[in-house]
Amino acid sequence: MEYQFNLVIEILAVGATLAGSLFTLSLFFGHGQQLGGWSWDAALVVLGMHTFLEGFASTLLRPNLGNLVKQVQNGSLDFVLLKPIDSQLWLSLRTISPWGLPEIGVGLGLVLVGLARSGAHPGLTTWIVASAMLLSAVTILYSLWFVLAATSIWFVKVWNATEVLRSLLAAGRYPVSAYPPVLRFLFTTLLPVAFLTTVPAQALLGLAPGRMVLLSGAIAAICLVGSRALWLQALRHYTSASS
Repeated sequence: MEYQFNLVIEILAVGATLAGSLFTLSLFFGHGQQLGGWSWDAALVVLGMHTFLEGFASTLLRPNLGNLVKQVQNGSLDFVLLKPIDSQLWLSLRTISPWGLPEIGVGLGLVLVGLARSGAHPGLTTWIVASAMLLSAVTILYSLWFVLAATSIWFVKVWNATEVLRSLLAAGRYPVSAYPPVLRFLFTTLLPVAFLTTVPAQALLGLAPGRMVLLSGAIAAICLVGSRALWLQALRHYTSASS
């Protein structure tokens, strides 16, 4: 916040992005219409979840995993591997950018507004379950980003692939049930977009089946273990800048 004008510009950019998302979402709702069985107010919770995760990505994932790609390119990854700390942990958490904080705040605000307007009154148990599912969503999102960044050891320039990933994950701003059956299958199995936004929103609204809660945790664990295994395999193929 030392650079006030940049802060104002960032807040305006977040506001413009949110306004665009709300406008696009409103196009699907007419006189009492629903989107894939979701009301306007319930869909706001999904959009809030997506906005929160975008803020998380801007705060932690982009600055850190973007640096990983650059470190592979210029050879400075050598110095990371020499540090007496786990390299994946250091590469994932070293930098925290404040530019995603407005999105995190706006996302949480949208979730609360959607809950209030939809008449949902989640109890303590519901909040705990929804928080656990949101943690699973954060873990899945981190794992997908880290896997892409780790492949830079083989392919060097992969940062453009993250833009493709962002475009695919943008589908999470709408309830997954609004998509055709083929895309619903894709966003539930091959690319778990549903478990990033729709399923945590269902949990808060009291609509998530118990099996989905367990499945969300299992997918998060598989993604995290998979990203770790891929990183260890990538390090075996890494040749330092001096070799």
